[in-house]
Amino acid sequence: MRRRAEALFAGATSGTGGGNGTVTRGADAAVVSDADRAGRRRAWALSALRERLPLWVQLRCGLEPRTLAALAVVLVVGVILAGHHFWSGRPGTVKAPENVGAEAVIPKAPPETLPSPTPSDRVVVDVSGKVRRPGVLRLPAGSRVADALHAAGGAKPGADLTGLNRARVLMDGEQVLVGGPAPPGAGVGTGAANGAPAAAGPVSLNAATPEQLDTLPGVGPVLAQHIIDYRGRHGGFRSVDELREVNGIGERRFADLQSLVRP
Repeated sequence: MRRRAEALFAGATSGTGGGNGTVTRGADAAVVSDADRAGRRRAWALSALRERLPLWVQLRCGLEPRTLAALAVVLVVGVILAGHHFWSGRPGTVKAPENVGAEAVIPKAPPETLPSPTPSDRVVVDVSGKVRRPGVLRLPAGSRVADALHAAGGAKPGADLTGLNRARVLMDGEQVLVGGPAPPGAGVGTGAANGAPAAAGPVSLNAATPEQLDTLPGVGPVLAQHIIDYRGRHGGFRSVDELREVNGIGERRFADLQSLVRP
């Protein structure tokens, strides 16, 4: 503005004066005009350069120090808040809890139950003769002749029990005859005396005593005991053919005994 005012004043002076004074003022006006154009070009170049600069550079170049300080504080606070938001929003690694060992569950043992009676836990005997309730009886294994008499109601009055061994253990399938002659092949306790030869007829493999089996041809005390043991393990003989399975009896001996014994 100052240069423009000087140029105007110089022009006015040159209009009123003459001679050398006019030439001097014209020269000064030309110099001012050139300087003004140069200043305008420089201002335009600076403005164009400023527009191409980033915004933060423009603000820094055109703002006062106090404004810049306030902007810096705001910028720092914004950076802090952004960092806090970033770190708090990151997925963190969560440590898995330690496995707690489950207490060993010890299964409780089921209550013990008594085994139900099996066929081998009982014996079937035929009590006949002079008893109150004769018939076929089922008694626990290990029962004795006295138990069979009691189960049959006891002996009738006048029955002769002299030859009856009431302490003998009963065998499955045998016959107990009370107060009468011993049936063919009957064991001790049915009226026959111990060690006496068996009556006429086949010997009962299920009722004979070792002494009675010993009377058979080819059967000694050892083989007689094998027959008794087999009878006890298998619950008696169901057929004569099972005699082949007894230890010590071969085909030849079985042929000799086949007609002399019965189940």
